[in-house]
Amino acid sequence: MLTLQARNISKSYGEKQLFTDLTFDIHNNDRIGLVGHNGAGKTTLANIIYGSLEADTGTVHCKHDIKIGYLKQSIEYMMNDIGSLSGEFMEKASELGLKKVQTWEKERMNHLSGGEKLKFSLAEVWSTHPDILILDEPTNHLDLYGINWLVEKLASFHGAVIIISHDRYFLDKTVTRIFDIENSKLTVYDGNYSTFYEKKKKYQEEQLHRYNIQQHEKKRIESQMSQLQQWAGKAHRTMRDQEGFKEFHGVKAKKLDKAIKSKMKRLNKELDKNKIDKPLEEMSVRFQFEGNKKHGKRLIEAKNLSKSFHSRSVFKSSYFYINHGERIGLVGPNGCGKTTFLRMLLGDEPITTGDLSKSPSLKIAYLSQDVADLPLFRTVHETLNLNDKNKLLKARTALANMGIKASKLNQPIHSLSLGERTKVKLTNLLLDEYDLLILDEPTNHLDLASRNQLEQTLSEFPGTILVVSHDYYFLNSVCEKLLVFEEQKIKRIEMTIEEYEVKKQQTKKSNKNQSIEEELLVVNTEISAILGELSLLTPESEKYHELDISFQLLTKRRRELMNR
Repeated sequence: MLTLQARNISKSYGEKQLFTDLTFDIHNNDRIGLVGHNGAGKTTLANIIYGSLEADTGTVHCKHDIKIGYLKQSIEYMMNDIGSLSGEFMEKASELGLKKVQTWEKERMNHLSGGEKLKFSLAEVWSTHPDILILDEPTNHLDLYGINWLVEKLASFHGAVIIISHDRYFLDKTVTRIFDIENSKLTVYDGNYSTFYEKKKKYQEEQLHRYNIQQHEKKRIESQMSQLQQWAGKAHRTMRDQEGFKEFHGVKAKKLDKAIKSKMKRLNKELDKNKIDKPLEEMSVRFQFEGNKKHGKRLIEAKNLSKSFHSRSVFKSSYFYINHGERIGLVGPNGCGKTTFLRMLLGDEPITTGDLSKSPSLKIAYLSQDVADLPLFRTVHETLNLNDKNKLLKARTALANMGIKASKLNQPIHSLSLGERTKVKLTNLLLDEYDLLILDEPTNHLDLASRNQLEQTLSEFPGTILVVSHDYYFLNSVCEKLLVFEEQKIKRIEMTIEEYEVKKQQTKKSNKNQSIEEELLVVNTEISAILGELSLLTPESEKYHELDISFQLLTKRRRELMNR
């Protein structure tokens, strides 16, 4: 069933043409992944579909009474009246792991993590029962629990879904069509992200092959045209040099001119008719962080560290350390205190009790997860304070390496995509030397090329790195050690996230087996006791009948335990 129809949609900002003449249909139960490089216009197209932004040209028609739910990329959820929340909202919030929201105090609501804000927004969007669901980078800030919930919910959702995401794993789990915006055009592919990637790669290889054949043919045609022009020139020169043969050579020259014009017209028409554009090359992105290579071994040490907000304890009695050159991932569910701890390291959040000591000469660079903290109406040039010539050159090089043209230095921040804003924040980190990089969800809003290159660059950084990231693959590649937030404590773990998750599963399985063995022992003991009592009773007695029912239930439970 056709739900939405878009025809000839175009949109530009100033001289930048985002996309032109986009035409597509959205049907009920469609699962669409909307992909493209940062700044390609994905969020702009989402806003046009939602109705909060008008296209320059073209039309969008929805089926009557269609309701569209839109989870925006930048989350700033504010809850003023907890008592007014619907039961549907509470149910969805609880499914996402936000338990007993109605009992949360105002102080708790004022210290929501990025993941908790996103979960609230997801619960709110979902509780409106939309017919079309637009999710712009929905896995940003979400923990694994929230991501798995979202995958399951999308599988059972009765409506169309449009997902803007650079998370390959999430797209593979959720979508069946890909809308690819590239070079101002839209191409539709059937299948999930991996299928699309292989199809697009194959198509680009075939297009490059056809392009190279065309270039070879073009050179051959241009060579013929050049030869004809040489012959015509020679005929005209001969006509001038040989007085007695003017008429003969003049006729010959005119014939050649006419033949050349006819040939050139035919060849140009042939080239235009079968013109093949050179396929766009995969964007090459480069980062380069400068690090101080000389530093003492112990950079940070926590002793009996605790943090609370009024009556709510975030973490307590924590002991750990961080050495120079280590790459450490911060792991824990949304709301456990990871960002709070980073703010404590930066001196922006006070310690409740205990001690958090840092090397006196420690120079820290911090990339926050919130792109909304940039001055929206200042230009990139003003935001980065590029008054020094060397600094300007370095910034222009860094931005160019990340695929951002020099012309954008004079554009206001609000005109940039969230991915481009993240790159501006990263550029600010690249302009100086640091001992410690603190990166809070660094891959949020970044396209795949940028994520891959950032991962590679961080592996070469000579200093120390602290990373908070929901991106399992990124975290596992970059960090060899962890600070785990669990049971209201911060614990240092000498493992990668993959090794830690494997150990957790093994422990869980072991505990489960131990629990089964313990319950089986209890059941067998109770069965033996009942059999002992039954041997002293006759089948006609009331007590015998009660014990027989208990015996049947216990033997059934024993079979269940033995089969697990």
